[in-house]
Amino acid sequence: MTDPLTKTARTLRRRQTEEERKLWARLRDRRLNGLKFRRQAPCGPYIADFLCEATRLIIELDGSHHAEAAQAARDGARTQRLHELGYRVLRVWNADIKNNLEGVLDQIADAVEFKR
Repeated sequence: MTDPLTKTARTLRRRQTEEERKLWARLRDRRLNGLKFRRQAPCGPYIADFLCEATRLIIELDGSHHAEAAQAARDGARTQRLHELGYRVLRVWNADIKNNLEGVLDQIADAVEFKR
């Protein structure tokens, strides 16, 4: 029997956003520095947009609603909890994926290299 978090993650994988699709095309199959990323991966009580277990890095893609105060507070609590679980969280705006994907990939590569 599949747990509810895994079931939700599978649904999210099928319904990915355009920004998630663009980033996933560049992260999958160890395309970034040979690192294995998973998408919509259960992580503690949450589902991470992208997760590299080897470097304990989570990448979260944020749309404009994440700028609202209530959502920002929830994001802060989520990030704190993930830090407590030993993960680093890199938040990326959807607009940056659309307008500067190469810059986002450089930012991810820098975060990965910083950890190594």
